[in-house]
Amino acid sequence: MSASPDADVVIVGAGLAGLSAALELTGLGRRVLLLEAASRPGGRVVTDLVDGFRLDRGFQLINPAYPRLRRLTTLGVLDPDRLRLQQFDAGVRVALDGRHRVLADPRRSPRDLGSTLLALGTPGLGMSGPGKSGLGTPVEQARFARWALGCLVRRPATLLARPDQPYGRQLEQAGIRGPLRTAVLEPFLAGVLGEDRAETSARYVALLIRTFLRGTPGVPAWGMQALPEQLAAALPAGTLRLGVPVESVTGPVVGTAGGRVTGRAVLVAADPAGAAALTGLPRPQLRSLTTFWFAAERSPHPRPILHLDGLRRGPVVNAAVLSAAAPAYSPDGRALVAASMVGLPAADTERLVRDQLGLMYATSAADWQLLRVDAIAGALPAMLPPLAVRQPVQLTDTLFVAGDHRDTASQQGALASGARAARAIHRQLG
Repeated sequence: MSASPDADVVIVGAGLAGLSAALELTGLGRRVLLLEAASRPGGRVVTDLVDGFRLDRGFQLINPAYPRLRRLTTLGVLDPDRLRLQQFDAGVRVALDGRHRVLADPRRSPRDLGSTLLALGTPGLGMSGPGKSGLGTPVEQARFARWALGCLVRRPATLLARPDQPYGRQLEQAGIRGPLRTAVLEPFLAGVLGEDRAETSARYVALLIRTFLRGTPGVPAWGMQALPEQLAAALPAGTLRLGVPVESVTGPVVGTAGGRVTGRAVLVAADPAGAAALTGLPRPQLRSLTTFWFAAERSPHPRPILHLDGLRRGPVVNAAVLSAAAPAYSPDGRALVAASMVGLPAADTERLVRDQLGLMYATSAADWQLLRVDAIAGALPAMLPPLAVRQPVQLTDTLFVAGDHRDTASQQGALASGARAARAIHRQLG
């Protein structure tokens, strides 16, 4: 070990949590070394070129309503003009019984007001029986609206203070049982949560609904990797070291293939499995997600909107034409389609996905070119009740941990956890 540390803080992992922590610490005047095994920062928030198409590592979006993103924009770390966020429409298009209906937020998408009212009030959209019209009865729709409005207007601290339980049970207790739940809300949330059994924390789902109602997600014009690249570019020169796999963490000493690096404190900001291996923490329960990327000669739909199969006729929980939102994702005018499912694929999953996409888009997907399959076994940590949103980031006097598994399973959670760990380190160092 050298006589003096190589840095005040050594950070392991340059994903969103590690980048956020490094920005916070260097802003506080600390000397930081940020070590990343890959050749680029971002963790899973990266973009690859495949046959000229820009493919993110799984279907990902940026929600500008996340508080940490707004904070980084205020500080000048993020430049929205350079990100050129290409936003999706504020709604979903639902396939039901051979019909397609758009449900949208009339505040942000007034042109869809007529379609939304039609979907809510048109008989025959997969329902039958007395009093049924559109996506459920007026009573069911009113209960759903009251629940969603409660998520929107209440402060996060209030939502987190409520008794917790699986969100499906909470919806059941609120009397939300109709097709607005089963055909719209649950398929939508399955792609966000990585589970389709409605067992995620009701607190966390309320926070998600609040965020989606307050912001319109999108992708940077040139791919999701633009987000971590902007964060990394704001760090002092020499802070970030790429291509440095970390093998061990012992006290203030970080072992790498090229030798040992020491700091007054070490922050492990690796993925949940990597963090568990380096720190000895229990490995959290993880959710798996798979995204199929297709290139189609003709776009199956012109709008940048999320597509749901309200009848759940296959493994796909949501699909989107990425190139409709961000044309630069496609090199030659072909349509880039992302179809996501919960879990990992089996041998015949591709055929099932193509069949279901044909039903969702009312076309044939048989001749679409499969560009890549992103099967991500540890896509995000499970947010089970009772949810402890802010788990401890300090493990010993010199060892700290950060990541979405210490906060919430989102970009906001990763960024917030990194900043929270950085402030804890700064206090510890004095």
